[in-house]
Amino acid sequence: MTNRRQFIRSTGLASLAIAGGLPSFSFAPPAEFISRRPDPGKRRFTSKAVEDIIEKVKKQMSDEELAWMFENCFPNTLDTTVTYTEKNGQPLTYVITGDIDAMWLRDSSAQVWPYLPLAKADKELQQLLKGVIAKQVSFVLLDPYANAFYDDPSKVSEWKNDITEMKPGVHERKWEIDSLCYVIRLSAGYYKYTGDTSIFTAEWQQAMKLIVQTFREQQRMHDHGPYHFQRNAANPTDTQFSNGYGNPTSKIGLIHSMFRPSDDATVYPFLISSNMFAVVSLRQLAGMFEHIPGTKQFQQECKNFADELDRLIQRYAVLQHPFSGKIFPLEIDGFGNALFMDDANVPNILSLPYLGYCSVSDPVYINSRKFSLGHNNPWYHEGKFAKGIGGPHVGENKIWPMGLIMQALTSNNDKEIMYCLKTIKQTHAGTGFIHESFHVDNPADFSRSWFAWANTLFGELILYLYNTKPGLLQQRL
Repeated sequence: MTNRRQFIRSTGLASLAIAGGLPSFSFAPPAEFISRRPDPGKRRFTSKAVEDIIEKVKKQMSDEELAWMFENCFPNTLDTTVTYTEKNGQPLTYVITGDIDAMWLRDSSAQVWPYLPLAKADKELQQLLKGVIAKQVSFVLLDPYANAFYDDPSKVSEWKNDITEMKPGVHERKWEIDSLCYVIRLSAGYYKYTGDTSIFTAEWQQAMKLIVQTFREQQRMHDHGPYHFQRNAANPTDTQFSNGYGNPTSKIGLIHSMFRPSDDATVYPFLISSNMFAVVSLRQLAGMFEHIPGTKQFQQECKNFADELDRLIQRYAVLQHPFSGKIFPLEIDGFGNALFMDDANVPNILSLPYLGYCSVSDPVYINSRKFSLGHNNPWYHEGKFAKGIGGPHVGENKIWPMGLIMQALTSNNDKEIMYCLKTIKQTHAGTGFIHESFHVDNPADFSRSWFAWANTLFGELILYLYNTKPGLLQQRL
């Protein structure tokens, strides 16, 4: 049996590229920047709107290598990971994460997120995105505690022996608050950009109410709730403490999350960045249900729940760090214990303005951001080629390009953004794609040559700069 980490270590980089329909690569960029996308006839889906924006943006980019990376990365999800079908005339879109044939709720939402503004101009793309939402709804209804699923509902997972309630069609059952938040975020974004209320089906409404029910269950005010998880694994971050229920907590009302968005186990079950994400998501959910008649009670429940969580966060999760002042910890237990660190996966502390929880000018966020991007964060690393945030998932002296991308997306400082772009350009190891992680002293030592979330997020950054700071893209790095 293999998890993401083991799969990456046991599979050669070249075979990963071939499996993903990606051309082979060397560790130095080519003299001529030839597209490393699959041939047009081998692409999983082609969007005219996406192709048009690639050409439009590339023309405004002065750095040829960065433009080449954008061309490779931005359409990577569509090129290599999507399977579009229809059932009874309704779209269904299965989106694999890249190097594993399974659909993560989190990854799939993030992978298609930057295509949403283009959907109204491309009806086929809009149908594909609508199909992602429908597929996610079916998965949530199957098991709201699972994080990853198969396209085949009868398929039995290699993790079938995990000590939890595994069902056919579920790939992995790690309970992560953010998985359900991402489902809400995608629906809210789709509605915002298309105005299409047809996604608000009876099944969608049932799934959204199940999400809120699951959040309530995981407040665990009276008992442990229905979820537990253990795995016979050499890596302790792949299982949980205390018979699968996690370390003890004081029942203050925050939502317990047994795993982080990295799929690593939490130490203290109140994962603060994910509770913050839940605040945003519940408010988005209330906003969408305003367009569904007869749901005022549920709308109010979502608003009240969001306000309740927000008050608890401000009361229990604004803490004094001995070197960094008042900051947000990554995790707490409600007894006064806290884990001061940040992990590169999103949601994390660095990403809070990106997700809409607070502004970049929030004083506690400013302190927290400095902590996240400094040596008081135990998972901040600096070496010959780069400095940035990593995490326990890949170990010491590895940083995630995703962290560099998020650093740029949450910065108003042009020099900082240019540093991030330059570092991303210098550390792709000649592949033209964004990796999960790389060693700070050796970018050729990287994990995941086919990681669609990171590729698409990089494309999102370039589009963001094209729309907000076009002058930065007109500079050579």
